[in-house]
Amino acid sequence: MVITYSIILLGLLALFRPLQRNRFYILHAALVIGAAYYIETHWFRASVFGSKTLLLFIVFQLVSINIVTFIAYGVDKRAAVRGAWRIPEADLHALEFLGGWSGALVAQRFFKHKTKKKSFRTDFYLVILAELVVIGLILHFLGFF
Repeated sequence: MVITYSIILLGLLALFRPLQRNRFYILHAALVIGAAYYIETHWFRASVFGSKTLLLFIVFQLVSINIVTFIAYGVDKRAAVRGAWRIPEADLHALEFLGGWSGALVAQRFFKHKTKKKSFRTDFYLVILAELVVIGLILHFLGFF
């Protein structure tokens, strides 16, 4: 289980160049791999391709990416207030596309950050739309509709 998750998450890191410099994605990958390791060693040994294992991976992925995206928005807001180095918008959008858009939406409201810039908001909603299209295509390919 842990090896499979590591291959998937680190494979994304190797395939997509923007993720290589995104330290928040690396944090997310470490959280998911660590949680998978803990579950596997302390709770049960799971089949890599079992339905419970896949469901656990999806839950770990979504919870972790939303927490990390929320943290990234907070770090970016703090940097904006201080006039320090900012997180590139492409990095924020990458986190959103990987499933962190709900964490981003909560962070935008909580920190009052990235709510006025129209180009960012447009890209944000396009990322959500792209993610929904990809999910729809995957579900169609799997025969769910």
